[in-house]
Amino acid sequence: MLTRSPIGLNTMVDTLKAAAESSRLRILVLLSRGDLTVTDLTEILNQSQPRVSRHLKLLMEAQLIERYQEGSWAYFRLSDSDAALEFLNGVIARIDRADAVVERDLERLAAVKRKRQEKASDYFRANAASWDQIRSLHVPDGAVETALRELVGERPFQSMLDLGTGTGRLLEVFAPLYRRGVGIDLSREMLSVARANLDNAGIAHAQVRQGDLYAPPVERDSYDLVTMHQVLHYLDEPGEAIKEAARLLRPSGRLVIVDFAPHALEFLREEHAHVRMGFSDRQIGEWLDEAALDLEGERSFAPEASSGLTVKLWIARDRRLLIADPVQDNATTREIA
Repeated sequence: MLTRSPIGLNTMVDTLKAAAESSRLRILVLLSRGDLTVTDLTEILNQSQPRVSRHLKLLMEAQLIERYQEGSWAYFRLSDSDAALEFLNGVIARIDRADAVVERDLERLAAVKRKRQEKASDYFRANAASWDQIRSLHVPDGAVETALRELVGERPFQSMLDLGTGTGRLLEVFAPLYRRGVGIDLSREMLSVARANLDNAGIAHAQVRQGDLYAPPVERDSYDLVTMHQVLHYLDEPGEAIKEAARLLRPSGRLVIVDFAPHALEFLREEHAHVRMGFSDRQIGEWLDEAALDLEGERSFAPEASSGLTVKLWIARDRRLLIADPVQDNATTREIA
């Protein structure tokens, strides 16, 4: 069993000072429900932007929250570190949600999220015809999701990363299993859709952020599960994207790829920006091998119509192992190739 890292006295005092202020504590409660901008927090707290920014600065200095950029917008979220999360979860869980101030904050937060959902709905309506046309060519998404759950299993794990997260659907599918989830997408419009979907599903332990799949804004060697769902066919260099995904895995971590088998539907290239016309098992296998991953399984989902698209699912594992070091105590692990 992992032991808790000790915290120095001065660090603990600074942490308690940062959290022990009404507005900052309100901010922590709000961020426990999802990522927010300064504008969001200013609207909810009914305070000036300089004042809110000052509170955020103090919380960041105490390493209780983190900031990330998405285009011209800056988002804030609770820190990912185990020590910070342990502290924050203990504090936030004790706050009475029926408290008048907290209750009003949560009502205003709900209003902010409704605005997000309206924008997401507008984007969906504008693009629904395009997506529905492609969906009609392959098996229903539910069949693939069921297979994904079977292959990944029911054992809980620490962290998940969804590259090209789109609507955030896979973050929803695996939400019961991971402690921390992150979705990356280049499209701000799709990130708005994903945030709205996660909010609707009540998933607060996942976040989405803007980033390039070839250089995702996350730490390497950090994720137990990395997923790439219907992403590779949009890329010029799928093999490089797989290598980058592999670098993000922890030892023994798993990579899941869902995409199309080779096909000849040229209109997908011309009308829907598909760069690649599907992938063979051999091609995916070679890329996985180059990325130091071992293919553990694959599944095919043939369409009902002969002219449709066959969906493929591949799951691979990082070759490195994480084992207990018998010389140290049980909390210590080391990596071997």
